Amino acid sequence: MTPALVLAAHGTRSADGEQTLSALAETVRRARPGQRVELSYLEISSPALAEVLPVVRGPVVVVPLLLAGGYHVHIDLPEVIAEHRPDAVVAGWLGPHRLLTSALARKLARAGLRATDAVLLGAAGSSDPSALADVRAAAHLLAVRLARPVTAAFASSGTPSLEEAMRRLGSPPAARVAVASYVLAPGFFHDRLASAGADLVSDPLGADPDVAALIWHRYDEALHRPRTSAEPQPLSRA
Repeated sequence: MTPALVLAAHGTRSADGEQTLSALAETVRRARPGQRVELSYLEISSPALAEVLPVVRGPVVVVPLLLAGGYHVHIDLPEVIAEHRPDAVVAGWLGPHRLLTSALARKLARAGLRATDAVLLGAAGSSDPSALADVRAAAHLLAVRLARPVTAAFASSGTPSLEEAMRRLGSPPAARVAVASYVLAPGFFHDRLASAGADLVSDPLGADPDVAALIWHRYDEALHRPRTSAEPQPLSRA
């Protein structure tokens, strides 16, 4: 039996955010017709991962819809898996990856990016240094793609903060400032990016085909790696 794919998103109070994540799940389904794909959430939204896992029959691969490591990846997710579906295979979180870089560059272009614009990669942030490192690595990939510096900036925990990064780029005033939105869906953090005063802010990654392709890549990675006695444990990304 082909393992079902269970997507584990963070959760949001934004109706637009939930609709965007549902659209992403549908894009994932269309990429492999006939494959079972279930969307679930770690908190706030429903259905909860803890409710979805027990009702999915047969083997399961859980792909975290998270762009970086951190508390949800290393604590929340393993606890839910251990309690409700210890046989599940857990894939790595999404970023950084060249497919996300492609989606970010495309959304910046649609937002009106100019060759002279200064660019920030705006992310939620985390108290976990490894999660911040993931975002900075994603900023490096985007810098290579755009052939210009890209600074990672954080809307919550992490340095530089979004406000600090904006001040640095605005003194002395020169080029416009563009923010690449490194979030999956509309909601609290995208609102923070949009209100920071940048000249342009790209849309969230959303139901982008490259994001869907990356989800299936993480699924395939998880299925083909050797199982160990430490399962389930989210895999770090290559």
